[in-house]
Amino acid sequence: MKKIFFAGLIAGVVLLILSILGLYMTVWFFPGIAIQYFNPVFDMQSSRTMIYFLHPFIIGFALSWFWSRFKGVVQGSFFTRGIEFGLIYIVIATIPMLWLIYSSINVSLEIVGTWLVLALLQGTIAGLIFEKMNP
Repeated sequence: MKKIFFAGLIAGVVLLILSILGLYMTVWFFPGIAIQYFNPVFDMQSSRTMIYFLHPFIIGFALSWFWSRFKGVVQGSFFTRGIEFGLIYIVIATIPMLWLIYSSINVSLEIVGTWLVLALLQGTIAGLIFEKMNP
């Protein structure tokens, strides 16, 4: 349990840093997509803003638990296992969630695409961290 918690915490910190960097990179490289976040659907003025910053830790802990349960199923080299773990995460959790979001909330396909890329990076990087810390 200690390995799961510590690996999840480390993954959460790394994913938070990468999420913030990804946000800035989106603004710099894709301003057309970034401007869509001014849509009233994205309410960043409320007290719920802190939930955004907790998200990487929730994902880190959840994926750490998932890794501890299924790490024996993922085979291959260090990078292959990380990529496969990221792909498993997007197929099982991200694509169904993005399907629901896209079908029910007024967001563009481009934004949903950036979320898909972010989830793949999160899953892959988390998989690499877990493989190093909890092989």
